[in-house]
Amino acid sequence: MDLQKLTRPNVWQLKPYFCARNEFQGEASVYLDANESPYGAPYNRYPDPLQLQVKKRIGEVKNVSPDSIFLGNGSDEPIDLLYRAFCEPKEDNVVAIEPTYGMYRVCADINNVEYRTVALDENFQLSAAKLLSACDAHTKLVWLCSPNNPSGNRLDEKEILDVIKGFDGLVILDEAYIDFSSEVHFLPLLHNYPNLVILQTFSKAWASAAIRLGMAFASPEIVGILTKIKYPYNINILTQQHVLSVLENHEQVRQRVADILVQRDWLHKNLLKLSFVEKIYPSDANFLLVKVTDANTIYRTLIEKGIVVRNRSSVALCNNCLRITVGTPEENAILYQKLATCFEFLKK
Repeated sequence: MDLQKLTRPNVWQLKPYFCARNEFQGEASVYLDANESPYGAPYNRYPDPLQLQVKKRIGEVKNVSPDSIFLGNGSDEPIDLLYRAFCEPKEDNVVAIEPTYGMYRVCADINNVEYRTVALDENFQLSAAKLLSACDAHTKLVWLCSPNNPSGNRLDEKEILDVIKGFDGLVILDEAYIDFSSEVHFLPLLHNYPNLVILQTFSKAWASAAIRLGMAFASPEIVGILTKIKYPYNINILTQQHVLSVLENHEQVRQRVADILVQRDWLHKNLLKLSFVEKIYPSDANFLLVKVTDANTIYRTLIEKGIVVRNRSSVALCNNCLRITVGTPEENAILYQKLATCFEFLKK
């Protein structure tokens, strides 16, 4: 892969903004470089622009070199930066599976980049051949999400590998829900494929959606390009402090994931008892995609009762489908009770 050819020329030639904190590592006794107030420590100081301590700890947990880690304001920041770094507006295009996470398309529209879709089959599985046939000389990025959103299933490993091996641009594999899957993830294979970018997040299994921290794992060269065009202090000090604390609680995270998987099975089994539930798709995530007889009516009524699920009926292949996140045992019981008592008139 010729990364220079893949990168937008203006980005490749860009001289990024540097501050003294980029050049200095460690703790100084006196900071007089950034025109900060000397009062109000520790929040008077700008945060580490390279998040070195956080990346070092993530690298230890994920078994990845810190120079292969980019941290963003949620996963949405690296998604947007990938467009800005590699896609020339009105000229280049990207290819994505359909249905999938909606921000891939939104960022394409924001950056004025053509967004091409390739439909998954009726089991929400990918055909590498069909996806690659949609690519041309101006296709810079391919978007895959596994486990996928909103379907919840893992994409076939062989098909993913065929896409990575068969495409000359970057393949972005979004593994936001990977912690809930029993299947192997792709992070250990990162060094084998220089065109692979893997996205993960602290918003799901790590129970930290509010801090907005997403991870992109890629070659140091790709990470360097994203770092060059990000805003200097994109990850605030509160987020960096919180995630360092969260990373020390491995066992708690594992136990919470195990609890969610038990509840996922409970929801699956009990929702199938309801007469208006037609199908529940297999899930490797922390949610279920549930096909019902009248999604719009059920969704509106649940909203009126203070229960919020996601109506995915307008999404390809998801007609009359609700996406239901697995909650606590108490939340799941309330949902089931409301469904069982309010909607039995909706027969199959």
